[in-house]
Amino acid sequence: MLDHKDLEAEIHPLKNEERKSQENLGNPSKNEDNVKSAPPQSRLSRCRAAAFFLSLFLCLFVVFVVSFVIPCPDRPASQRMWRIDYSAAVIYDFLAVDDINGDRIQDVLFLYKNTNSSNNFSRSCVDEGFSSPCTFAAAVSGANGSTLWERPVAQDVALVECAVPQPRGSEAPSACILVGRPSSFIAVNLFTGETLWNHSSSFSGNASILSPLLQVPDVDGDGAPDLLVLTQEREEVHPSLALLPSHEATCHTALLYLPICCHFPDRIRVSGHLYSGSTGHQIGLRGSLGVDGESGFLLHVTRTGAHYILFPCASSLCGCSVKGLYEKVTGSGGPFKSDPHWESMLNATTRRMLSHSSGAVRYLMHVPGNAGADVLLVGSEAFVLLDGQELTPRWTPKAAHVLRKPIFGRYKPDTLAVAVENGTGTDRQILFLDLGTGAVLCSLALPSLPGGPLSASLPTADHRSAFFFWGLHELGSTSETETGEARHSLYMFHPTLPRVLLELANVSTHIVAFDAVLFEPSRHAAYILLTGPADSEAPGLVSVIKHKVRDLVPSSRVVRLGEGGPDSDQAIRDRFSRLRYQSEA
Repeated sequence: MLDHKDLEAEIHPLKNEERKSQENLGNPSKNEDNVKSAPPQSRLSRCRAAAFFLSLFLCLFVVFVVSFVIPCPDRPASQRMWRIDYSAAVIYDFLAVDDINGDRIQDVLFLYKNTNSSNNFSRSCVDEGFSSPCTFAAAVSGANGSTLWERPVAQDVALVECAVPQPRGSEAPSACILVGRPSSFIAVNLFTGETLWNHSSSFSGNASILSPLLQVPDVDGDGAPDLLVLTQEREEVHPSLALLPSHEATCHTALLYLPICCHFPDRIRVSGHLYSGSTGHQIGLRGSLGVDGESGFLLHVTRTGAHYILFPCASSLCGCSVKGLYEKVTGSGGPFKSDPHWESMLNATTRRMLSHSSGAVRYLMHVPGNAGADVLLVGSEAFVLLDGQELTPRWTPKAAHVLRKPIFGRYKPDTLAVAVENGTGTDRQILFLDLGTGAVLCSLALPSLPGGPLSASLPTADHRSAFFFWGLHELGSTSETETGEARHSLYMFHPTLPRVLLELANVSTHIVAFDAVLFEPSRHAAYILLTGPADSEAPGLVSVIKHKVRDLVPSSRVVRLGEGGPDSDQAIRDRFSRLRYQSEA
């Protein structure tokens, strides 16, 4: 049985609590004893609460200091458009970008020929030991077009390659290498323009410099890639050798006893010259590749790690082992390898491979990838993708009349494609092909003018690419070509709108070089134009122009290539304005 107090506590619990409270108030000594006997966990929880609020206060204080007290670093104001003009000058077909002044915005490098430099710099041709006019190298800020450095570099330039790495610990992390005429070989600091080394070249007087300048693995152990310059030289055939079977003579029968009067064709041979990338000194002697060839060389690495030089020679694909060339110039094999499979494919006498081209070979291009990357072979009548190790076609060759270098991009998300310009003039078409299968993804009719600039592409945030092509100002009209008014228009294309082109700008002056550049990651896509006289012997107005792509979209013209879709012209412009760009992986 419950006693009376317990029974009352069950029936009236609140009253029981009040009674206990009053008892505690009436007995303070008992209350103090309860406090003293409080468990240690309650005191620990109070300490934790105090530590939490103190940490929260410190975090808020740090946020306040960083946000309002410490000033943010000044971000350079990037102009949407700038232009630099040079009077009585000639511009070269060379354009490179790099962050030269460290402001995280890509800057622009170019070459031009003039009597004196711009007004900001006092160096003249005579100051550097050249006669006037001479070639100047200039670097300008991508943000506002201000000159970063400018200086005379050569009397004339035959070949240039920038962003060549230098040894660790050197005063310049990368350099621009210039092969000048008549006989100069110079390296300048990419970031300051100062000379790193300057030597006289060892090329013969009748040698033609072939492009591009190749970077081969370091062979002299200085920590920098070495440089391979290829030249084309004409070898005269002595008349006494004309009767040998290996030589052909164009003598007539009546002149058999007068061989000195006969015309014996000269042989054209390609030679290689190897130089140290850090000092510019020649490594070994000149080495002949044993064949004739043309510009468009490609340094290819097989899946076994062997280095080979691929180049077009007429309608054949020629090749040369870098190991074999190094043995010719130095007498030793060096650090290079040879690939038995490739050696078996190369003819021991002519060094020619099996012809994969219909017509003359115009371009050889690496498909982005690792060692043994596939090779796109572009001929005058067809093009095909070759396996990087076996050199066998990956898909059936596609017939096309290709005169200009194709560009790579992504038509579908994360799927590499190639854009090929098929035909010229009013019959030109842009073909987008899947590189994996060779299937035609899209075809655009885009007439053009002769000698138009090369195309370009930029990766977008949707894992596709935006493509930039040059064509006629009025598509479908031949009035410009008939009247002789050459007016190039720049068109923008995105695969999400396959039947629409956006005309961004039109230019009536002669365009020497063009490129689309991502000046800042994810935010600042622009195009660069170099314009100047078409005749290098007739100096005139030279201009370097930058335009931000996004700022050109609102005033652009929408060109529909087929039946109009439901979107209005303004809706299409808005979709192009919302495009975001990303850097290459």
